[in-house]
Amino acid sequence: MDYAECKAYFDSPEFEEEYHYDGKLGSFCQPDGTQFFLWAPTAQRVQLNLFRSGDGGEAYEILSLTRGERGIWQLRTPENLHGVYYTYTVTTDGIVRETGDPYARACGLNGRRSMVIDLAATDPEDWANDRAPSLPPENIIYEVHVKDFSWDPASGVSPEYRGKFPGLHQAGTTLFGDGIHPTTLDYLKALGITHLELMPVYDYGSVDEAGPDSQFNWGYDPVNYNVPEGSYSTDPFHGEVRIRELKQAIAALHKCGIRVIMDVVYNHTYHLDSCLNRTVPWYYYRQNPDGTPSNGSGCGNDTASERSMCSKYILDSVLYWAEEYHIDGFRFDLMGLLPVALMNRIREALDARFGPGEKILFGEPWRAADTAVRPGTILADKANLSALSDGVGAFCDATRDAVKGSLLHPGARGFVNGGSFSCLTLESCIRGWSGTPGEFSARSPRQTIGYVSSHDDWTLWDRLVNTLDDTRDYTGCSPEILRANRLAAAVLFGCQGSWFLLAGEEFGRTKGGIKNSYTSSPEINRLDWQRAWKNHSLSEYYRGLFALRRQLPALRAKCADAGVRILSVFEPQPGCAAVMLDNTGGESPWRTLLLLYNTRPEQRTIMLPSGSWQKLADDESSFCWQESIPVVHQATLMPISAMILGK
Repeated sequence: MDYAECKAYFDSPEFEEEYHYDGKLGSFCQPDGTQFFLWAPTAQRVQLNLFRSGDGGEAYEILSLTRGERGIWQLRTPENLHGVYYTYTVTTDGIVRETGDPYARACGLNGRRSMVIDLAATDPEDWANDRAPSLPPENIIYEVHVKDFSWDPASGVSPEYRGKFPGLHQAGTTLFGDGIHPTTLDYLKALGITHLELMPVYDYGSVDEAGPDSQFNWGYDPVNYNVPEGSYSTDPFHGEVRIRELKQAIAALHKCGIRVIMDVVYNHTYHLDSCLNRTVPWYYYRQNPDGTPSNGSGCGNDTASERSMCSKYILDSVLYWAEEYHIDGFRFDLMGLLPVALMNRIREALDARFGPGEKILFGEPWRAADTAVRPGTILADKANLSALSDGVGAFCDATRDAVKGSLLHPGARGFVNGGSFSCLTLESCIRGWSGTPGEFSARSPRQTIGYVSSHDDWTLWDRLVNTLDDTRDYTGCSPEILRANRLAAAVLFGCQGSWFLLAGEEFGRTKGGIKNSYTSSPEINRLDWQRAWKNHSLSEYYRGLFALRRQLPALRAKCADAGVRILSVFEPQPGCAAVMLDNTGGESPWRTLLLLYNTRPEQRTIMLPSGSWQKLADDESSFCWQESIPVVHQATLMPISAMILGK
């Protein structure tokens, strides 16, 4: 059949009724044998090829699978094949294709061959007793790339573990440069984050796992969705190693009180010549009317996640990571390409299996371009936030752009770097854009992920340098840039919703002004730990804000009516704002909060509402709340700064 007939056939209710399958798929080994299940309803023949090695060599045995109902091909062998590598040879419409298993849970080098795995054999010591830390009173989400995190020798991580899964959890101290400093894990513990979001750690195709460690990519190029990336393991040639090392890292983070979020990319694959397309040609992909692949992702293809078996594949994958790897949440790349129905279904399934709200779920509510989605499908983008469960969060670009300027315009400025200021916009930011009409309108602050930096675009520091420093001195630490960075943090501190930041934002991370560093060198992308020590006062400012926010019910509120805690928002002087909030409830010693912001480069004095106010934070310290510092009648705000008061 031609592409139009094929598309209509896959989209038809008749196809789904005949071929939708709810059972298990993949390979499964037990002591008394191994089973294989492959969904390939359009295939005329399927063979299993068994290999001793994950790369190189010929198949030592070839077996035929038997076709069953609903397009399932299956095989059972009495042999326990744990550690054996395999591929399928699928014949469809007379065309023979060799492919990996779409449901592979382990693989060989570069993901070309799948691997039969006894997952219990990959569990680190005491894995059965691994538990996530208790749900925190607030979500502070810290985005990390595995290689970035420990690549720098100053990280204190052993050379053989730098840029690898073990580098995520090496504890202790390091003697480097000007003194003794904490290693990466101890730094995270001290900083006070609650969630570590790992940029893609599934098997991706843009890095050669046998190549030099100097290779780099962000990893938004999925190959095997259910297998860890081999370049992050100490041994990519043996499929079990990457699994064990990722589990070890997650367990170590859990013991330190940090939950782990996985960045997932179900909207496209590395290329069209994927195991999905080799198994069931064109079922898993959207096509334009002329038969070309849809490209709403900007990466060459879009998955057809509105089709039932593609939807099942994504749901199965999420649940697998949550169960087998104890992952505590998921960040969806280009969520605006996925159906609302699928995202809500994932939310419901996670809640049913692990408890309501136990797993955090959020994504990017946009896409790169239009997509050839099946008519009638509602996509999970900004326009449809109200159709999503409020347990499905979304990155709030409205706050991001208000604070530092629109990403669509390189020279644009926001509150902290000389742009226009509006109390009305600030109030919307404070309420997490909950119930606020406009391009971003959340159902509740629970749905809002507030942020000013992520791996995309310039770092916050580089954006501030671009708009405030004509010399473009990215490595310097000018007082003006530091003030703007602190003010940005203070604005995010005051916003209801969850707080997200790119690793290193808290110490002025720079990529030398490079906007899109997805293939730049590790030297450009790596976290500069010497800079972290140099800018210790900035990271301490973030640390104090994180600790203070956890004590404030007014800011932690996530319910739909959280906005009623905002008692007043006014502009006492041009370019300044005062926000008063009801902070009752819980055990906070302060019943009322007053957030003061000065976006102007001049010092300002503001008369205070009546009452006995205590300084909780100012432009220099975010730990004032640990002391009893009274502020009477008026507050003096330094240029481009914030002050937080409580009574």
